[in-house]
Amino acid sequence: MSKELSIAGLEDLATQVRRDIVRMVHGCQSGHPGGSLGCTDFLVALYFKIMNHDTSFSMEGVNEDLFFLSNGHISPLLYAVLARSGYFDPAELSTFRKINSRLQGHPTTHEGLPGIRMSSGSLGQGLSVAIGAAITKKRRNETSLVFSLHGDGELQEGQIWEAALFAPAKKIDNLIVTIDVNGQQIDGSTNDVLSLGDLRAKWMAFGWEVIELEGNNMEEVVKGLVFAKSRAFRGKPVVILMHTNMGQGVSFMMGSHKWHGIAPNDEQLSIALSELPSTLADY
Repeated sequence: MSKELSIAGLEDLATQVRRDIVRMVHGCQSGHPGGSLGCTDFLVALYFKIMNHDTSFSMEGVNEDLFFLSNGHISPLLYAVLARSGYFDPAELSTFRKINSRLQGHPTTHEGLPGIRMSSGSLGQGLSVAIGAAITKKRRNETSLVFSLHGDGELQEGQIWEAALFAPAKKIDNLIVTIDVNGQQIDGSTNDVLSLGDLRAKWMAFGWEVIELEGNNMEEVVKGLVFAKSRAFRGKPVVILMHTNMGQGVSFMMGSHKWHGIAPNDEQLSIALSELPSTLADY
């Protein structure tokens, strides 16, 4: 892992991670490719360029930046990034969602997989966990940061807004939260299921510093994350509204909620892989 990777290098990594994702979901004919593909640029930039983290892994993560995946159904992305970062052998990606695998459909701590610090997938809980970790770091006088990722559909959960009210009130300013704003959830568009309204105005009203960026433009993702870090420790938590395309990188999946939670068949996998050339060795 090198923080000196160029934008082109990060883009190549993202292409391989997307390739990993579709192969993993196809291999067990189960999983959530849409959101995983949409958030790939963000998580690759975070782990390979932005965060200070140690692949030898300790659960406490003292003096490390921490990441919590709240929308745990996009576990294929997290597993692929952890493996490509060096937390475990990429060959283990072939066990995704299989019996006795450490790579279950939603990440779990009891599996002992390096890089996993919370069980997630029951939506709405990750922000509360991230705030707790951020408070702990402040009490330890650490200068490291806590990052979390959430789906926009997840913002329909009430616990999110309880936590969003708490963090600014307690000046939890070592926290950077990212919302994947792709406008899609399992039952359709977020506007049709339950409109989220003006997210910028909502988060600002709750006392957060708000940043918006295009989440499928690697250069903009990196610049946005660097800027977010520069706004930490200034008395407010930071939230990034990251606009993405569900299924980014695979033409027939892009922009459709139908690919939230289904696996490609053999023919569809072949098409996807033809659009995602291997930039590292496949697992």
